[in-house]
Amino acid sequence: MRRRGGLGYAGRIAKRPGRPIVMQLGRLGVWYPMDALGGPQEVAAFAALVERLGYGTLWYPEGPGYESLSMGGFLLGASTRLQIGSSIASIYARDAYAARRGMLGLNKLHGGRFVLGLGVSHRPMVEGLRGHSYAKPVPAMRAYLAGLTKGEAGTGDWPVCIAALGPLMLKLAAELTRGAVTYNVTPAHTAAAAGILGRECALVVEQKVCLETDPARARALGRNELARYMAMENYRNAWLRMGFTESDLAGGGADRFIDAMVLWGDAAKVKAGLHAHFAAGATQVAIHPVQEAGDAAAREKVLQAMADL
Repeated sequence: MRRRGGLGYAGRIAKRPGRPIVMQLGRLGVWYPMDALGGPQEVAAFAALVERLGYGTLWYPEGPGYESLSMGGFLLGASTRLQIGSSIASIYARDAYAARRGMLGLNKLHGGRFVLGLGVSHRPMVEGLRGHSYAKPVPAMRAYLAGLTKGEAGTGDWPVCIAALGPLMLKLAAELTRGAVTYNVTPAHTAAAAGILGRECALVVEQKVCLETDPARARALGRNELARYMAMENYRNAWLRMGFTESDLAGGGADRFIDAMVLWGDAAKVKAGLHAHFAAGATQVAIHPVQEAGDAAAREKVLQAMADL
């Protein structure tokens, strides 16, 4: 039995009979922001590399650059076998009907290889960037999922998952979707999330990886990568629930916090950290390379080194 606790929720969700156990995502995935790449040629080349190395799924976020579903279509067109997952498509970027049609259309056009990952995003991006009102996350996601499936049959098998960190959002993922995607978490969080989701839902865990053996340089790269998240209340609240303190999060992050968020060192040390997520109950671990901006060689080195995990 999986260990529970650490997220403030001790229950297990009753599952609908006959539901498939997990989406066919593969054991290893890759998570990477397409906005950080160059133009279309570099994006297509990156997708081809991920597919060639044998990863099961390529996940990409929705930032201020590329729109999520159009990027999904481009990545599907640039690959032949790779599963492509939005991680996440903001529920404030398009209404539920548009997301439904996009998800169904991409799967019809590309052989069922698209996973619609949805999330509530963050207040600054919703109110500051988009000009919408940021609603309470769990009720907002519940209402969106209701709209996504309204009037449709067979929706229990749709490849939909949600970004989830807290116990209530994880509970919602187990109740209404095929799984959850977690981000900036520890193996202890993975164990607690797996206990909430149960065996019938996928648990995809993003994990930042840096093949750098110098502690000062590795932590500097980690702090640079995490800087954008440090002011976001959703992440800060999640980290505090995980047992970190305000002092751990101050000044760009204490060493123990950075070391928990970014696996660094040689390949053997990093792989041991990745195995910890699998031991805790992850369905898939999505490798997120961390390197200097524009250092494509370092990014590829990470993906090559981890592909045989």
